[in-house]
Amino acid sequence: MIMYWCQVMAQNDPSALYIPRNIKQAYKNGTRSPDGRPGKNYWQNHGRYDINITVMPPDRTIHGSENITYFNNSPDTLKNLVFKLIVNIHKPGAARVHAVDSTYLTPGIHVDSYSLNNIIQPWQSDLNNNTFQIIKLPQPLIPNDSVQISIQWHNEISLKSFREGMIDPTTYFLAYFYPRIAVYDDYQGWDVTEFDDVKEFYNDFNDYTLNVQVPKNYIVWATGTLLNIPELLQPPYANKLARSMVTDEIIHIVTKEDWKSKNVTKQNALNTWKWKANNITDMAFAISDHYNWDASSVVVDAATNRRASVQSAYCDTVVDFHSMVAYSRYALDWFSRNWPGIPYPYEKTTVFQGYAGMEYPMMVNDETYMDTTTSKWVVEHEIAHTYMPFYMGINETQYGFMDEGWATTFELLIGRDDRGIEAAEKSYKHHRFFETWIHSKQGIHDFSADNDLPIITPENNLTTGYVINAYGKPSLAYLALKDLLGDAMFKKCLHEYMNRWHGKHPIPWDFFYAFNDASGQNLNWFWKNWFFSYNYIDLAIREVGKSTGGYTVTIDNIGGMATPFNIDIIYADGSKELNHQTPGVWKNDQKNTVIKIITKKNIKSLLLDGGIFMDTDESNNSWVRK
Repeated sequence: MIMYWCQVMAQNDPSALYIPRNIKQAYKNGTRSPDGRPGKNYWQNHGRYDINITVMPPDRTIHGSENITYFNNSPDTLKNLVFKLIVNIHKPGAARVHAVDSTYLTPGIHVDSYSLNNIIQPWQSDLNNNTFQIIKLPQPLIPNDSVQISIQWHNEISLKSFREGMIDPTTYFLAYFYPRIAVYDDYQGWDVTEFDDVKEFYNDFNDYTLNVQVPKNYIVWATGTLLNIPELLQPPYANKLARSMVTDEIIHIVTKEDWKSKNVTKQNALNTWKWKANNITDMAFAISDHYNWDASSVVVDAATNRRASVQSAYCDTVVDFHSMVAYSRYALDWFSRNWPGIPYPYEKTTVFQGYAGMEYPMMVNDETYMDTTTSKWVVEHEIAHTYMPFYMGINETQYGFMDEGWATTFELLIGRDDRGIEAAEKSYKHHRFFETWIHSKQGIHDFSADNDLPIITPENNLTTGYVINAYGKPSLAYLALKDLLGDAMFKKCLHEYMNRWHGKHPIPWDFFYAFNDASGQNLNWFWKNWFFSYNYIDLAIREVGKSTGGYTVTIDNIGGMATPFNIDIIYADGSKELNHQTPGVWKNDQKNTVIKIITKKNIKSLLLDGGIFMDTDESNNSWVRK
């Protein structure tokens, strides 16, 4: 198999995929393999973060310190370190995709001290408002060596931000809150992509301890394991939390009435909440002195009977969050058993009521909705991100379709089971931008020039076309592939890909070649069609003719996309039939296909129905016998 796929990658093979020069070099270096596995020389760097944060609401200034041990597992000698300072997106003048007002702006991070291997170093000021900063090392960091870094900083949280900041004067959601070392990888070196407040994650798998110091009667929710529950919660609440870890029952750990006692936490002036998480890509946390706290758990691995905790934190006045633990239990159970069908890999998830609709490892920051159906599918989408980009360390800033596209796909599949096919697909088409892509003319504007760009286009180079390429088109591609391969083979390939690359940094070609290898098929024609082309969805019935044994229907693929479709047949006697065709009829960029309908009846009418594969021009999708 390996030799075959090596040949497929060869320059003179007409089926070979386009590969950028830097990624070709990774294959040459043996860090990636043409069978879709990590190469024999694969490596990735690693950090150990010990972070201390003090938060004193209503003061918006956050004080932090951290010690980082950074391990250079690469074969390269590093002369610089690159730090990500993501909350600098709030600084006036920072490059953002969207306009903001004064409530969003802050001075950004101020580094109070910085040392390397216990020697104080100057911190070069960020003159360009960048969300990353390149720091020259006094001594180069050689392969298989490490460096000790200590940083103290403070920053002001935003009054109103999409992903993080103040929810109300005593409720904060903190994400991107600590200086972190950027990814240094095998195909691009240091990641110096600016954070633009839209394109999101690319982080190493690190080990974290997080200590959050807050006043008494504040609760902290965070990524990871809470290590010191007896030091923090009064016994009745600690006992309810412990009970929630082993039951399907939804436990109301802290309610609006409980807060009135002012005795939920231990009554020290300050309490330090200690958290730990290993081999994970990020940490996030939230605090409040009045949010309700619900919890339960669900078996996510039937083979071992392992449970995961499901928690939510919310203002008592919102309606939908009173059901959020139930929604989230259902999602963890369904994703673990169905699609992707891999047990939820972490110990818990916490859904916090904020402003976003945004995922972090083991944490979701979701806005509240009057329509609880919307609340449910939004949290399902965010929890689906557990697998990509967290279980799989996706470079979302460059290849967002590798995680947003999958979360959108899982969102549809769980929705079909939960809300029914018609309702789920209606929501999917509207909210996941298919209508915008297919029917691109909006008023006098036609966005097709941007929206028809190849999915493989690095998304840090996209503006208008980003949303379509990250969410809509790739999700349709995955669903078309599922239709092509059938559920059993599709799941086999998906599991092979995920098992090979969880805890690592896959890129698109790893995904493509893993599916090729696991399926035993050269699917490059499909990858080219969906991911590398300027195609769009537009089928047409050209002609219908009588033939021996029935009819022939000639269908043109005007847009070029290899989509599945149904032919809805109505016979002269009023009976109906559905003829389904997989994307395989368009293999090797075939521009038309002839479908044979075997019947002794006379056909009255035909209709091409793509379902969620919406057709750009539906005027040529029907035929009526004259």
